[in-house]
Amino acid sequence: MSDHGSNTFFAAAYSSSTLAAAFSRLRRNQQPDAELLLKFRSALLYELAVMDWEKQWTQQFHVGPLRNNNTRMYETLGPDTGFDSMGDWELARPMARFFDRLERQQKLARTIVYNINPAHNDVVVTMLGNFQDGSIPGKMQYGAAWWFLDQKEGIERQLNALSNHGLLARFVGMLTDSRSFLSYSRHEYFRRILCNLLGEEMQQGLLPDDLELIGSMVQDICYRNAARYFGFDLPAV
Repeated sequence: MSDHGSNTFFAAAYSSSTLAAAFSRLRRNQQPDAELLLKFRSALLYELAVMDWEKQWTQQFHVGPLRNNNTRMYETLGPDTGFDSMGDWELARPMARFFDRLERQQKLARTIVYNINPAHNDVVVTMLGNFQDGSIPGKMQYGAAWWFLDQKEGIERQLNALSNHGLLARFVGMLTDSRSFLSYSRHEYFRRILCNLLGEEMQQGLLPDDLELIGSMVQDICYRNAARYFGFDLPAV
């Protein structure tokens, strides 16, 4: 898998000459203007996505943060020290252009998108639905609640958005930052929230009162979907 982190998607039109101009300025240690930099970023992100498709990798996109907001603390402690927040970048149009270009060229890899601002939940999950092509079940995945949303309410909102606009039964579930063994506990946290949410809907008559049916879906979301999606071997039953 690959993992790309940015404030939004970059999908401006560009030509080889504009890219050469941007790269030339960067090599001379000169900052390109905003328009030229956007085109350079758009080309880079597109080429990385094509590489993912060529290698049959799954591409992940974590979008939305506004980083290093406290200048004094940034100068004292450096980047990524706890002074980031949710951003409110334009997302829908550049996201549509980015995926549409790859789709038109039939070079759109398996994709998971994680957003940091809950205002974008419905935007992201409905956008991904435009590019499900039937080649892989759940090819375009709405990723698990991330960063500021990785808590009970945030997880519930992500699950509800996916259930309302997509197909929850195909969800590949929670992920783990394996650099810290303590982060593995979030899988248990996620499972409890998922089971509580589905159990409440069973009690309310919104889902069938069928423990075998709903239990099998929980097992899919918590393990089997990811094993199939990423091509891991499932144990014999």
